[in-house]
Amino acid sequence: MFSTRKNSLPSPSLEDSFFPLSSASSMALSFGLPSSSSSSGSGDSGAIDTDLILAAELGQALLEKNEELAASLEQTEKEVEVRRTLHCVQVLAEDGEVHVSLCNGQGGTPVDQPRRERHNSWQVVAMAAEAHLILSAVCPFESENHQSYKCTGYRSQDKGFHVEKALLHVFARSAPYTPVPVVHMEEVVDGEKVHYNVPSELSDHLFRKFLCSDSIHPVKLVQDFVLAGLAEDWSVSMTAESESYLVAAKRLQTCCHGVDASQCYWIHQLQKDLTSPAADEDPGSSNTADASGKESRTRRGAESLRPAFSLDVNPEVGGELYLLRPSLLLQLEELLTKREEIMNNKRLQGINEGDKQICEAEINKDEAHESCNGISGSLFGFSGVVFRNVPVSLWALPAFHQLLLRPSVPSHTETIKKLGHKLEKLLAPYGISMVTEGGGLRLTAQPMGLIGQVFVSDAANNHVTIVVSLNLDLLAALLFSLPDWRLLWCHNSRFIKQFSLPPPPGTPFRPFSLFPESFSFDMSFWSGPAWDEKLFHAAVREASHGTVEQVKLVDTFSHPDLSQTSFCYRLTYCSHTHAVSHTQALTFHKQLQLLLTSRLQLTIR
Repeated sequence: MFSTRKNSLPSPSLEDSFFPLSSASSMALSFGLPSSSSSSGSGDSGAIDTDLILAAELGQALLEKNEELAASLEQTEKEVEVRRTLHCVQVLAEDGEVHVSLCNGQGGTPVDQPRRERHNSWQVVAMAAEAHLILSAVCPFESENHQSYKCTGYRSQDKGFHVEKALLHVFARSAPYTPVPVVHMEEVVDGEKVHYNVPSELSDHLFRKFLCSDSIHPVKLVQDFVLAGLAEDWSVSMTAESESYLVAAKRLQTCCHGVDASQCYWIHQLQKDLTSPAADEDPGSSNTADASGKESRTRRGAESLRPAFSLDVNPEVGGELYLLRPSLLLQLEELLTKREEIMNNKRLQGINEGDKQICEAEINKDEAHESCNGISGSLFGFSGVVFRNVPVSLWALPAFHQLLLRPSVPSHTETIKKLGHKLEKLLAPYGISMVTEGGGLRLTAQPMGLIGQVFVSDAANNHVTIVVSLNLDLLAALLFSLPDWRLLWCHNSRFIKQFSLPPPPGTPFRPFSLFPESFSFDMSFWSGPAWDEKLFHAAVREASHGTVEQVKLVDTFSHPDLSQTSFCYRLTYCSHTHAVSHTQALTFHKQLQLLLTSRLQLTIR
C-alpha cells in the first residue's frame, strides 16, 4: 500500500479555492432589524427575505463547488499515486514485475467484490497501460508474508487500511509496438517471375512457420490432433507447404469453391526496368524458402522496381493479374499432379531395383489398408496460410491457416457420411456442430461462425472429388479457449510458453493480459464516387498495428449537390497482447487520420 502525499500535488487555482462548507455545516446571518413600529417595516421585511434567499443560494453553490473540487482532488491523488508507483518501469528489468497492493474495491477490476463504479476506483489497468504495463495477475494480499510491510494509514493518520480482502496486482512489461515493414517478394508463378509488394497489414503473417515439424504452436497442435483422429480410419499423408503465396487470377475460374472474388487481395506485379541487372536473372531459378533470402534477393533490384500495387482491381480486366491465395484449393490439384508424377517415377523409373521394391511395397501397403477400411483408404493433406480481404470484426481473419484433406476415391455419399461422423466425434465435445448443406457438411461454432466444410469439388479435369477444409486458427481459438484470434500471431514469449509442454485440446489458455481496456473513437470523412471500403479497413489495420477489434458503420450521408458521401465509423481499440492506453489509442487514431488523408485522399470531418 502507498501513502498519499498531498504536498506533491499542484495547488488549486484561485477560482478553484476550497470553502469550509459541508452538508452538515450551517450558516448564521445577523441583520439589524428595525422595530415593528417603524413605518418602513413592510419594505425592509421584503428586502431581508431576498437577502436570505440569495445567501442560501450562494451557500448551496459554494457547497456544490466544494464537493466537486474535493472529488476532483481525490481522483487526482489516485492518478498521481499510481503514476508515481508505475514510474519504476524505467528501472524495471525486461522480465521484471511491479506489485501494487490495494484495498478491496480500489483496483476497479472484476476481481474486486463488490466492484466499485469506475470513477470511484484507481483504474489500475488503465493507469498501468499509460506506463506500457499489463496486468498479468491478481491474488490476495497477505501482509504476514511481507516482513517489511507497515500500515501507515490513510494520509499518515492513525486509522489503518482495511487489509482484509486486500488484493495484490502484478504488472509486467507490454510487448513494444514495432514499425510495419515493407516486404518485397519475388515468386515464380506459371513459369513467370513476379515481383510484388505484400500489403502492409499482412507483412507480419508471412514466414511464421507455425506448421513446421518441430513447432509447438497451438495451430500445429490442433492440426496434429485432427490428423491423429482421422488416422484411426484412414492412412493420412501430408505434403510440405507450398512456398508460393501468389496465384494467377485465371485459376479462380477453374477452382473457386468458397472463394469470393471481392474478398481477394488482388495484386499487380511490380514493373521492372529491362536494363536492370534483376531482369537478367535466370527466370527458372527456384523460390527462396525463408524470409531473409527473399528479402535480400529482392533488395538488390529494388531501385529498378516501379510499384503498381492495388487492392482495387477487376479480375475480369487484364490477363496478367495475380492474387494472394485465398484458398489452398487453387494449388491442390497442382500438388496432387506432382505427387502422382513422383510416385510414378519411383515406381517405373527407379534408380535401382531396391527402390522399386520399396516403392511397390509402400503402394501395396496403402492398397491393403484401403481394402480393410472398405470405403476410403487414404487421405492426402495440405496445409498453409491463406489470405482474405475481409472487414475488421471480432472473428474475421485476414490471414489464417487452412487444412485441406482429399480422399483417394471419387465422390461417394458414404465417404462424406463417414468423414462427417469422424469429425463430429472429434470436435463435437468442443462446441462444434455440423449441418448438412448442398450434399456436404458445414462445421460451425459460436461465436466464430463457420469453422470448416466437407464438400464436393469439381476439378479442372472434370474429376469430381470430396474435399475437407478446416480453419485451423479458429479451431485453435476454440479448443484452447483463446479470447482473441490475434493472440495466435503475437510475438510475446508468454503466449508460446504455455504450449512448451503440449497441452491436450480443451486445456483453457491463461491470459497474460487481464481485463484489457477498450476505447472507442469515431472517424468521419467525406469520400468521392471511387470510395472502396476495403481500402479503409486495410488502412485501419495498418495504422492501429492490429489493435482495432471492431469497426462499425454508424452513419452515412450523401450531399444532394456534391458527388460526395459522408461516412462515420466507430472504431473499438482493444488488445489482449499489448498495453493499449487512452493516449496510445488516440495516437493510433490520429495516425489513421493522416493515412486516410494522404493515401485515400479523404477529407476528415
